[in-house]
Amino acid sequence: MTNFLSKFSGHAYALMRIVAGFMFACHGAQKLFGALGGKVAIHDPLALVAGIVEFGGGSLIALGLLAVPAAFVASGEMAVGYFKAHARGGFWPILNRGELAVLYCFVFLFIASRGAGIWSLDDLLRRRKS
Repeated sequence: MTNFLSKFSGHAYALMRIVAGFMFACHGAQKLFGALGGKVAIHDPLALVAGIVEFGGGSLIALGLLAVPAAFVASGEMAVGYFKAHARGGFWPILNRGELAVLYCFVFLFIASRGAGIWSLDDLLRRRKS
């Protein structure tokens, strides 16, 4: 049996990249600007770096510009974040409230391995060079 949505896999992937990148950028906006109900956390060096990676990396991932390196760095940041903030609360991410960090880590690792795909500035620039 053929998956009737398989012809839309490129579009679904692009939507996943855009939404995940945008949502990640929102976390960075909270830390850097106090936006969206967050508190500015730039006085803490680790929070400042996290905010830059989240806002800058999330924006790049959503736009599909330098998406592979941005997603790789974002994946690493989420792995570090998980082990620094959640893992000490127990093994299971659902119990230590780290499931979002784990999910972001692996979504961004997937994006880093697959590339930006369609609807991306990387793709637009690649097609212009050809």
